Amino acid sequence: MSIYGYHRASTAKQHLDRGDIEIREYCREHKLPLTNIYMEKRTGRNFDRPRYTVLIEDVLRAGDTLIITEVDRLGRNKKEILKELQHLKDMEVRVMVLELPTTLVDLSQMENGLAKLMMETINNLMLEMYASFAEAEMQKKEKRQREGIEAKKRRGEWDDYGRPAVMGAEAFAKAYERVLRQEVTPTVLMRELGMASTTFYRYRKKYLKKQNKIPERQN
Repeated sequence: MSIYGYHRASTAKQHLDRGDIEIREYCREHKLPLTNIYMEKRTGRNFDRPRYTVLIEDVLRAGDTLIITEVDRLGRNKKEILKELQHLKDMEVRVMVLELPTTLVDLSQMENGLAKLMMETINNLMLEMYASFAEAEMQKKEKRQREGIEAKKRRGEWDDYGRPAVMGAEAFAKAYERVLRQEVTPTVLMRELGMASTTFYRYRKKYLKKQNKIPERQN
């Protein structure tokens, strides 16, 4: 019987390091012989993750223990989390979640059948509740991202977010100086550059803002 840890993070490396430290400290404090910790920087939307796949398919065996710091480090999709927990149970792998004290109790050592049943029920309820929290947090994050993108679009900053720019700011500035010198009208320049009006005036707005100039009336 071996003890393994698993920690997933979708952002900065320090989040991975934190999980590694917490699992190692818990095992050291409770004198548990930790074999290895599998960590990876991946989204929690699904379980299509290289390190986790290796852990489940090639490493864990019946009687082993898997330690995670929080339910959302396992995943952020409630249905998939519960499905995976059931799969681990079917494999006869014990799952310990450091944020849920009831999962840290070794039920196999309990002689009272009723008390064991009650603990199992509590564990299942808590795991389902925390899986719901994990999914809700993911949905809120995605909602904030969508709102941020829409706000950038409304401000004309979508190019900054990731859409390829039509042309560089310096090239536009050089071309727009012809308008300032009254060599061409904005409408003529727009046609020459092959820009849609919304794109042209978004570039013009950025240029004038950078130059601290008041936009002239559109022609």
